Amino acid sequence: MPTVYINSIAKFLPNEPVFNDRMEQVLGVINGTPSRARSIVLRNNRITSRYYAIDADGQPTHNNAELTIEAINRLLAQSGADKQRIDVLSCGTSTPDQLLPSHASMVHGLWQNRPMEINSASGICTSGMNALKYAYMAVATGNAKQAVCTGSERVSSWLRADKFTNESERLAALEQNPLIAFEKDFLRWMLSDGAGAMLLSTQPNHGAPSLAIHWVDGISYAHEVEPCMYAGAIKADGQLIPWSDTPPEAWLGQSIFAIKQDIKLLEAHIIPKGVQSIQEVLHRHQVEATDIDHFLPHISSYFFRDRLAEAFENAGIDIPEEKWFINLDKVGNMGSASSYIQLEELFNAGKLQRGEKILLSVPESGRFSYVYALLEVT
Repeated sequence: MPTVYINSIAKFLPNEPVFNDRMEQVLGVINGTPSRARSIVLRNNRITSRYYAIDADGQPTHNNAELTIEAINRLLAQSGADKQRIDVLSCGTSTPDQLLPSHASMVHGLWQNRPMEINSASGICTSGMNALKYAYMAVATGNAKQAVCTGSERVSSWLRADKFTNESERLAALEQNPLIAFEKDFLRWMLSDGAGAMLLSTQPNHGAPSLAIHWVDGISYAHEVEPCMYAGAIKADGQLIPWSDTPPEAWLGQSIFAIKQDIKLLEAHIIPKGVQSIQEVLHRHQVEATDIDHFLPHISSYFFRDRLAEAFENAGIDIPEEKWFINLDKVGNMGSASSYIQLEELFNAGKLQRGEKILLSVPESGRFSYVYALLEVT
């Protein structure tokens, strides 16, 4: 099969950055009581700014499809590619604007170019990488000459205080503590909005760097571990009860559609499975850790960077921290878009050297899956 190249990468970050002291002002205060989790979570994740597709009053400025189109338009502008010659559009997100139609359908509808193949990759953080893999395979197999893939999130509206009002009022009526559970409040201070896009083809750039894709490979451990991060469901005895099987009054009263994360499961499995998966993937592709020049791990918190570095050292995975590139502190955790935003900054900085190898590493805690990609600067 022909070599597939990433020729251009672009991002779109909505509005002005929101710093830590303004987060609760923008997202709102639940039941008039400031969050007790906020300072603890921010101290651990070390994020100092992020982006929201809502204004200071909490009103939306962009939906997810619009964020994605903004990134695609910037991609085409900087690459000079003709949108009429794009054969495949592959979009990944955790937070589509609606259940149906698919996210890629909505993006294509806004793009207004021509009839084309589309693909929507669902999931959580790895959905952006799965969108990349679909585009890569489409070009590699000759089904497309050029493809655009994207990762995007628009989660801020999910985190607004008004989404939790009914639950807080229900708890107060039951004479319980009206503060929402930590598994929900925790994520209000972790997540960010944004979109990234990549242009893939079988031809490298002339006179400018491209990234050759050696492989994209994923591993799931869902057969071993129960759900950890979820939305649109209630968890009971390790199983998820979907929103469609719960009474409508519970949808608001228990904030069923809120994004939730089991912190104990996260801490127990995300690092060990990360070490296991990277060992399996590198062995499968006969790549030595010392061959990696730039390591781009998607992490939700710098708390996990320190633990991952320690786990790598204990496992004999020789990727020293001076090779790591992380921009979480400046842009926040954008889920499926994070690896795009990381790679965009590194690629467009103009410092990459021909022959250098880049390893993308993207975990998700939905039910613990990991996707890796090995790229080479050409």
